Amino acid sequence: WPSIFSGLEIIANRTTLSHRDVGGAPSLFDLLISLGSGHKAKLVLADVGAELDYYPGTMTFISGKVLQHSIGPWGEGERLVIA
Repeated sequence: WPSIFSGLEIIANRTTLSHRDVGGAPSLFDLLISLGSGHKAKLVLADVGAELDYYPGTMTFISGKVLQHSIGPWGEGERLVIA
């Protein structure tokens, strides 16, 4: 289907090691959507020392090429991310 985004990833029940995205440009933002049920995931932005709640229903824009980011273990529940 038509999209303003150049790529789409669906990630299910996986942790994400700390990284910067290789694609895109530093001036572009990535939309991250956290879905699922019963999880208490945290979005870690190491460069700015932030650990943010990333519960189901959370949407955020970050510059993934600029900011180092990760999702660690979240305990119980199912987690699905559209990035």
